[in-house]
Amino acid sequence: MRPTFRLMLSHPAHLISLGFGSGLSPKAPGTAGSLLAWLLYPLIRTPLSEIAFLIMLGAFFLAGILAAERTGRTLGVSDHGAIVWDEMVAVWLVLLFTPATLLWQACAIALFRLFDITKPQPIRWADSRVKGGFGVMLDDLLAAGYTLLALAILVALFKP
Repeated sequence: MRPTFRLMLSHPAHLISLGFGSGLSPKAPGTAGSLLAWLLYPLIRTPLSEIAFLIMLGAFFLAGILAAERTGRTLGVSDHGAIVWDEMVAVWLVLLFTPATLLWQACAIALFRLFDITKPQPIRWADSRVKGGFGVMLDDLLAAGYTLLALAILVALFKP
């Protein structure tokens, strides 16, 4: 089943899991969700301390498990490509630890997409074995971990 705008508006879980519409992109919905997350980042990050932001991301992660589970059941595919909330939460986590320049942020987004698409181990294992809403959220959290590790190495080499 291909998700529609109407489906997205039919339940708050669908609105969240489909990334406020970015997951409806006919091409590269995960990238569309990641780019929307990047665009929204200054709006949701600025008013919060780092601790408050991490707590909010934890809540977003838990909400994502429930939303992805419901939307996956509705669409008949546990990890449907249109479900992009997992990318969004992971991008927000990555951006929190990224130097605050557009170049470093663009690098972080590109690295995240690379790891999310190629799924090196253990991301591939999690993606194939852990199902449901938790599985949807977990593989992107692991991709965020790879991204942060690669970013730390790049920052150490190129000191912003």
